[in-house]
Amino acid sequence: MDTIERAKLIRAGDRRALARAITLVESGRPDHRTEALGLLAELRDGPQALRIGLSGTPGVGKSTFIETFGLMLTGQGLRVAVLAVDPSSARSGGSILGDKTRMERLSRDPLAFIRPSPSQTHLGGVARRTREAVALCEAAGFDVVLIETVGVGQSETVVAELSDLFLLLLAPAGGDELQGVKRGIMEMADLILVNKADGDLKPAAMRTVSDYSGALHLLRRRPQDPPDYPKALPVSAVSAEGLPGAWDEMQTLAAWRKAEGHWDRTRAAQARHWFEAEVREGLLAALRQEPQKGLMTSFGDRVASGALTPEAAAAEMLALLGRRA
Repeated sequence: MDTIERAKLIRAGDRRALARAITLVESGRPDHRTEALGLLAELRDGPQALRIGLSGTPGVGKSTFIETFGLMLTGQGLRVAVLAVDPSSARSGGSILGDKTRMERLSRDPLAFIRPSPSQTHLGGVARRTREAVALCEAAGFDVVLIETVGVGQSETVVAELSDLFLLLLAPAGGDELQGVKRGIMEMADLILVNKADGDLKPAAMRTVSDYSGALHLLRRRPQDPPDYPKALPVSAVSAEGLPGAWDEMQTLAAWRKAEGHWDRTRAAQARHWFEAEVREGLLAALRQEPQKGLMTSFGDRVASGALTPEAAAAEMLALLGRRA
């Protein structure tokens, strides 16, 4: 199948063609990479979805939240794609957990598409080619793309660079536990959703919302936020309580950013960020090939033996590569 035919199928919403295209962009084979780049170029002027990044600590109920939230959106006639990134086996390089078993009802919804992705050692467990998978889902006509990340370290930064809105999902906690959430993550979040706001946990959830609401307004004010944002809201992934209100807030924030020009500026900045990331990745890949690989090994050995400092070795090697260019 040629690139133009594949692109037509994706634009027509063919799920099998979309799944195969995502497999193509995830492949490490050089010939597949060439095909993938051609396909992405063919699809570059497609529609824009609302990209929503979601992070949260393990056990907070991300999968249940995504399923309930996704079903609410498909119930409104929206097409929803979920790129759920699982921990991967370092040996196999593939996903361990099955997202379709974690989100069984959503996986059966004809308006939903769930794709687990191998993390391929990319920062914080985020799939190396998730950004390209997002672009493919947009081209296929999905209205909302949910990008879930495992809550490990700096992965939230990567997901924030992929998203129009970034959600932080937290569990009810005592006041002292507010210190346990890193300030950097709170500064990235557009909305903090306190899950499990139901049953016996509801009072604790409401206190947690109050604690975070105060902390958010003390911590930051960004130009891309309306005066009353960011916000902390109570939700229940089990009962769906609070989810319609949270969705209204997301749409309000997205509409305001579009009207004020922040949406386009943010997407342009993200495109520049990923261009620079691709250049860095390409340069590192080139250094792993001969003859540069031999240079890396030689200078690495001299650093390991103490003959050169890491800084001096890097400067000397870069100067040598510059003379060869």
